[in-house]
Amino acid sequence: MIIELSDFFNNPSLVELGPVKIQYYAVTWLLSAVLIYSFLKRNKIIHEIGLKKDDVNDMVFLYGLFFGAMCGGRIGYMLFYGTDQLIDDPFSLFYIWEGGLSFHGGLLGVIISLIIFCKKRGIEFLRLMDGVALAMPIGLGLVRLGNFLNGELYGKATNGEWGFIFPTDQLGMLRHPSQLYESLGEGLVLFLILTFISQKSKIKGVVSSSFLIFYGSIRFIIEFFRQPDSHIGYVAYDSLSMGQLLCIPMIIVGFFILIYSRKNA
Repeated sequence: MIIELSDFFNNPSLVELGPVKIQYYAVTWLLSAVLIYSFLKRNKIIHEIGLKKDDVNDMVFLYGLFFGAMCGGRIGYMLFYGTDQLIDDPFSLFYIWEGGLSFHGGLLGVIISLIIFCKKRGIEFLRLMDGVALAMPIGLGLVRLGNFLNGELYGKATNGEWGFIFPTDQLGMLRHPSQLYESLGEGLVLFLILTFISQKSKIKGVVSSSFLIFYGSIRFIIEFFRQPDSHIGYVAYDSLSMGQLLCIPMIIVGFFILIYSRKNA
């Protein structure tokens, strides 16, 4: 099945007020935070920790979304994908209207922010992260849908019977809808895996370590179907992208945490 997408899938805006445009990608970020908040305030682990509704609100929107995902994501993007631009113009770090957020940078930002959050409230970090990890696929799946609606981060060209033609693709080639693959894999599939693990194991750190391992593995595989960033291309062996390289230490750290958690159970 070949689907030629309309111009709607070309940085579509939900609302336009003069120069101000609210795009679907931004809406999926906000919706992700709202749904993650709704999920966590009912989460058993969060209740066991003793967090109040206001604590969950601060954790999700201030520490998680703003300081973690957005600030960390922007810094990570510029360090991992825009190093030359950052060196030439350090102030480009603040050019958020140009776009550019890195998941791996956002993840590091969330981890650092939540370490600070835990220290302030005297909470055990790994236990909190077990609860947070269960909710993260909700946001990952929605944000990838935002990428699809914006007609960005599409897949490699395909000669198969399945593919999309994106209006943002100047070559007009039939491509894998890798954003949808990622939305399904990093969203629904990962959520089901982590939910199953959380029901089978009560060992502290197992869910959060499993998130690192399975997200890294799923992302690494799907990246083979995704077009690498045009200004970077492949960064290793003429076949591995920056996203795949960043998944490797993520998986390794996940196994270290898993081993540590099981030994100290």
